[in-house]
Amino acid sequence: MTETMRTVRQETLGGIEVLNLTDSPIPAPNSTEILVKTHAAGVNPIDWKIREFGLWLTPPFGVGWDVSGTVVAVSPGENRFKVGDEVFGLPSFPNEAAGYSEYVAAPARHFARKPQSLDHVKAAALPMAGLTAWQALVDGADIQPGQRVLVHAAAGGVGHMAVQIAKARGAYVIGTASAAKHELLRELGADELIDYTSEDFTEAVQDVDVVFDLIGGDYEDRSLRTLRPGGTYIGATNPLALDEIKAKAEALGLRGITVNVAPDHAVLEQLAELAEAGRIRPVVAETFPLQEVRKAHELSESKHTTGKIVLTI
Repeated sequence: MTETMRTVRQETLGGIEVLNLTDSPIPAPNSTEILVKTHAAGVNPIDWKIREFGLWLTPPFGVGWDVSGTVVAVSPGENRFKVGDEVFGLPSFPNEAAGYSEYVAAPARHFARKPQSLDHVKAAALPMAGLTAWQALVDGADIQPGQRVLVHAAAGGVGHMAVQIAKARGAYVIGTASAAKHELLRELGADELIDYTSEDFTEAVQDVDVVFDLIGGDYEDRSLRTLRPGGTYIGATNPLALDEIKAKAEALGLRGITVNVAPDHAVLEQLAELAEAGRIRPVVAETFPLQEVRKAHELSESKHTTGKIVLTI
């Protein structure tokens, strides 16, 4: 193994021009950590938001979190993995992980074994989107068989996983998406679809048990009107607005929550089981080699991709 690796870093905040492919020392795994040779890295909207605005991170830093790869080193006493295991995960989020790198060192419990049915590209598309959807719908809303679940932006990265997870839990799934994406969403298990470009979802659907809102803005108040008494609204675009969302929902006899994603090996293992059983599948919109990271961010910022964007490394 060489002593250096290719990695994407940024020294300042800004547009895609601040992303630079550079050489850095390969990290050494600390106690409880493993070192993963990265084969693919998912690109998420939070990546370019961090790049542009920093939010909770201050540059310089490495970019990205979603990864899939092969274990090449294990810290002493860490027994979940061995060298040669193929893994996928959401390492270190929300702290810096530098996932757009040839190697990533992070806690072993932020990873799970990669589903054999998925290649590394599709496995790298799964962690953040799958964990966000699971932690919202299962941990947050505890969706049950037969419940009616409305997913906004159903064809997006998180949305298309939410459709499949809700369906796997036995829910009746309704999605909002442009008409061009309806065929794919039906293949993924959606029972009913609303073309947001020509239909008002508040008129098209009522009496839903759970709304998973991945758009925000005026969708928040409008979505509350579609819920049955006691239903749950999940806001994903602004977790810090919990108090406001909760108050609005309670005034209408509803429950309002928000969701933050966190690494969770137990949920990753459940997602892997669903993938192996053919009950969920990540949809990859496009792949880019690591050196074309700027193009990948440019496409992600368009907000019109179906599924996920992945970097190959």
